[in-house]
Amino acid sequence: MSISENLEIIHSNIRKACESAGRAFADVTLVAVSKTQPEEKIREALAAGQRVFGENRVQEARAHWAGLRADYHDLELHLIGPLQTNKVRDAVALFDVIQTVDREKLARALAAEMEKQNRPLRCFIQVNTGEEPQKAGVIPADLEAFKEFCVQECGLDIRGLMCIPPAEDPPALHFALLDKFGRELGLPCLSMGMSGDFEQAIGLGATHIRIGTALFGER
Repeated sequence: MSISENLEIIHSNIRKACESAGRAFADVTLVAVSKTQPEEKIREALAAGQRVFGENRVQEARAHWAGLRADYHDLELHLIGPLQTNKVRDAVALFDVIQTVDREKLARALAAEMEKQNRPLRCFIQVNTGEEPQKAGVIPADLEAFKEFCVQECGLDIRGLMCIPPAEDPPALHFALLDKFGRELGLPCLSMGMSGDFEQAIGLGATHIRIGTALFGER
């Protein structure tokens, strides 16, 4: 299957999931996860009309997109991997959305760099819904206070929440939890769901789904 064909199938499945959930197709954004993908596959996705991409690492993203941004003015890049504070300057210059805000030091650094570059970005808070010690993200008990810190003290444009469910848990439990948090905090966007479970995520309120394997194939 070509990437164009895969994209058609994914769009069809998104439509079906939206119809089942009583939602509009336009309410869900497909974030194509282009990490570790070769340039030819990224170009094929672009040729097929995909414009929103997610990257895990700042340096790899620069290598992927430095030569392509000028050719695609409607391109939208999301950082979906952990961000170190020493990479904040490059991240703010390259990305349009930061999905992994998860600690006060990072929030302050992002706010300062956005002001310096005069480039306010949309941000999501990453939530560690499974409270896994090895995983990044704000634990649920700290989420409300952290959101207020980001908005009130740092002035960040917090649009939504993001999660990566524990591999051993049914993902729907974590999607439902993230949806609950989003409603409580008045945040309209939820980034959740990947190639194997995005239909469930859409049924539980996902506005952004992060798709790699189903689009680009196995690495």
